[in-house]
Formats: sequence, structure tokens, C-alpha cells
Amino acid sequence: MRKINVLTFVTMDGVMQSPGGPEEDTRGSFRHGGWSVGYFDEAVGQEMGKEMGEPFDLLLGRRTYEIFASHWPHATDPIAGVINRAAKYVATNSPLSTDWSKTAVRLDGDVAEAVRKLKGGAGPQLQVHGSGILIQTLLEHDLVDELWLKIFPVTIGSGRKLFADGTSPAGFELIETSASPSGVIIAKYRRAGAVKLGSFLSPG
Repeated sequence: MRKINVLTFVTMDGVMQSPGGPEEDTRGSFRHGGWSVGYFDEAVGQEMGKEMGEPFDLLLGRRTYEIFASHWPHATDPIAGVINRAAKYVATNSPLSTDWSKTAVRLDGDVAEAVRKLKGGAGPQLQVHGSGILIQTLLEHDLVDELWLKIFPVTIGSGRKLFADGTSPAGFELIETSASPSGVIIAKYRRAGAVKLGSFLSPG
């Protein structure tokens, strides 16, 4: 059984759209792209290096795949080699025409079922980066094992959010947390059964 770990940059009000630059994802006339850059300090970089230091394959949506494919083959930092060598599983019904297509496999048709089969096979962990629409599908079908969040000290007010309507009710446990000097909260949550319900009201 393979684990699915979602690595996400998110604002305090839950927005995950376009953290890396103004033109990364402008859907919905989004004008705040690049909101993570001014807070991405050495501690966040070290955490990302640690998280990507163990064997993994990538599970990506089509848009994130294309963004990555246009950047990482030309990058020279150590993480680039790791990402370029990783197998890429891409949720899309369209052909993949980039140079990365040699190491990419399309997951077409019923994405949830395709991911469920992939998860049930042998291999390293599956890391999800970006891929907001794919994450919604994974959360809806309870396919996420761990959420590796970087919560940036900003609010945006609009944009595509990490958790949307349709997310399956689920309990998680906090397994690791720290804060970077710039105020980024690093938090890892592991899937942990059902939501624990209760009441603070006195009976009767």
C-alpha cells in the first residue's frame, strides 16, 4: 500500500492558488500570485528538502504538471534532479506532449478509481504538489494519508482553496509542527479515523 502525502502552501484563510508567482495561476482573475515568495525562508527550504529527501513519485493535476515541466528540467538546484527522476502520474484525459512525458503516466477516466489502484500497488510514497482540483478529488474520496502544510502568515480573501465543498468528513492527528523565522507554520497531519463529535451543552 502506497501513502499519498499532500504538500501544500496555503494562506491563513485557506487559499492555495498561485503561491509561486503572478502568472502561475490567474484563473478567476486572481491577482495575488506569488504570495509565498516573501516568506519562504531557509527553514522552509530545509523542510522541503527533508520532505523530498526520501524516495517518492509525483501525483499531479494537468496544470501543475505543465508548470513543473516548464521549470524543473531547466533548474539546477539539488531538488531539480530528484523531481526530474521521479515517476509522474498525471490526472488528465489529454495527451502529454512535454519532454517529461517519457517519465509520465496518464490517469484518465475515473481519477479516484485510478488513484485507488495506484495507491494499492507497490512503490514509494506518492507526493501531491499544487494540483488543487486533484486534491479536491482525493479529499472527497478519502484518499489522502497525510497533509504536509506550510501555512503562510498572509490572508488573501479570494482564490482557490485547499478545502472546498465536497471534502469528506475526516479526523486527523498532528504529528509534527514548527514555525519558521518568517512566521510560516509547518504542520503535518495524519489521517486518523472519523471526526470526533460531542457537545459542550449540558444534557436536558
